Amino acid sequence: MNYLKKIFSPSFFILSIFLFIYTFYKSEIYWDGNKNDYYFTYYLISLIFIFLSIFTFFIHHKIKEYVIIIVISTVITLYLLEAYLIFKKQISKEQLSTKNQTKEQLIKDQIYENNTGKKFDKRTKLEILNDLKNKDKKIQVPVTPYKYINKNKSLFPLSGVSNSKTIFCNENGYYATYQSDRYGFNNPDDNWDSDEIEYLLVGDSFTHGACVNRPNDMGSVLRNLSKQSVLNLGYSGNGPLIEFATLREYMNSNVKKVLWIYFEDNDLSGLHNEMSDKILMKYYKDVTFTQNLKFRQKEIDNLSVNFINKEKSKKNIKRDKGILKVELVNFIKITNLRVLIYPPPQLTSNLKEILKLTKKLVNDNNSKLYFIYLPGYARYSTNYDNKSYNLVKNIVNQLDIPFVDIPKEVFEKEKNPLNLFPFKMNGHYTVEGYKKVSVTIYNFTRH
Repeated sequence: MNYLKKIFSPSFFILSIFLFIYTFYKSEIYWDGNKNDYYFTYYLISLIFIFLSIFTFFIHHKIKEYVIIIVISTVITLYLLEAYLIFKKQISKEQLSTKNQTKEQLIKDQIYENNTGKKFDKRTKLEILNDLKNKDKKIQVPVTPYKYINKNKSLFPLSGVSNSKTIFCNENGYYATYQSDRYGFNNPDDNWDSDEIEYLLVGDSFTHGACVNRPNDMGSVLRNLSKQSVLNLGYSGNGPLIEFATLREYMNSNVKKVLWIYFEDNDLSGLHNEMSDKILMKYYKDVTFTQNLKFRQKEIDNLSVNFINKEKSKKNIKRDKGILKVELVNFIKITNLRVLIYPPPQLTSNLKEILKLTKKLVNDNNSKLYFIYLPGYARYSTNYDNKSYNLVKNIVNQLDIPFVDIPKEVFEKEKNPLNLFPFKMNGHYTVEGYKKVSVTIYNFTRH
């Protein structure tokens, strides 16, 4: 105990200073001052710790013993709670990936076989890629832009491999595929040559067209309904900042209507990661910034192909090591417990600023902006909290952007909204679901 008493005060002081410096780094350098409100609490805690650590230099040795016991007990308790939360999270993941998925898959297998007489394709995306490479050397899979977040590259792609048959995803029993256009998006390539573009779409996987073939994705349905050219710039995993960057790079002056397609389950949470990337933040802070991606498609293709090849060569043991590394860092930083006690902000103010910048960009282009709000499976399968929906809707209304309420206009009119999800299970929309959403969008925006 005597040795602990000697090192306790200087150690406590050094750790408190380190916490203050780390908080400053995260707040002012890593996040560049964009989350000062969130980090104010950590500033306050670190300053209190510094004050207390200085105070411990002058207290009676007996009192110091009690302080040491309290501090050590508190630290041990915090780490035991963190270990419990990590263990609980891992158990939940394992249960979801084994028992529940197996049960769901058996139901899907039976329904799909009864309806089509065919077997549900259970191959992974990389397995089917290897199988089809023998027939078509150019065949590829999408590399979602969010995969490049914080990779410290000189290039941040916002699309995939161009002019290639692309294997998408499987939620309906078969793997959806599409032929990518000259910039790596899911469009007939000749739409880029049209004198006028009726609709330009930005969004995530729902906009991208997961997991259906043309002409059943939203872009294709709108193309058929309007009898006009439509450009779909959606890509899986996209959040608001990537979508804004995509508009900055690829929107031409001949676009009449821009559809900002927002998915309620993860678009706002995705913004948290996007705003940590230095290249993406340049779009946020500098309205003149551009990567000139239209002239760098060969670089994008090469980067995407290299990424796919690396994914194919990875071993499970490497992925397991990566998970262990992440969980070790989370354990040391007590991440799960901190998030439970003090959740990170929803960044609604940043979403509002991005939409404000988007509206100006679209208006300056003499185009019309529409905000399309898409619901997720959880809304109709659990007790849904409307808090996020109301926050987003209020922001859009404040900015005077037309709000297309898909939950109200489509899903609430269904006898069972889950019918619009594959096998009534969690996922993207069915062919019928995409069609009903697209028809509603068209009717709202046609005039």
